[in-house]
Amino acid sequence: MSRIGRLPIAIPSGVQVAVEDGRCIVKGPKGELRQEIPGAIEVRVGDGHVTVGRSSDEPAERALHGLTRALLANMVTGVTAGFRKTLEIVGTGYRAELQGSRLVLTVGYSHPVVLEPIAGAAFELETPTVVHVSGVDRQVVGQQAALVRDVRRPEPYLGKGIRYRGEQVRRKAGKRT
Repeated sequence: MSRIGRLPIAIPSGVQVAVEDGRCIVKGPKGELRQEIPGAIEVRVGDGHVTVGRSSDEPAERALHGLTRALLANMVTGVTAGFRKTLEIVGTGYRAELQGSRLVLTVGYSHPVVLEPIAGAAFELETPTVVHVSGVDRQVVGQQAALVRDVRRPEPYLGKGIRYRGEQVRRKAGKRT
């Protein structure tokens, strides 16, 4: 491995990392994740660390280097602690309920909207207006949360809709007489 741009990632106890055939496999208490490694990037495992390196300082290799390191760090975090996104449902009569693993949203349409979870994601309800999306893969959790939010995005006049916890909705002034 070259000396250019080495970025180590600490491996917690109980996590196994293996690199084989251009693919990195991370196993931990919460599950297993796999990621393809680009050809220009080299990944080594040893001494309780995963080291990601590149051979040159080309901009494309530098970008792949940082991306690969971030993806591997997210995999280690995912199999140990997992990821979670929280969505809030705002609006009179708007609510969510679970039917098995499916999420049923009543958000002002003439019918309830039923969402199946993506493989690797799960729904939890804290209250009928607070939904948690959790899983081991950060990309899957983010995608599932975005799909839930897309059912009824927050609108700028009354602020009704589904939003991420902590999201600021820009409000517009209504009509004036």
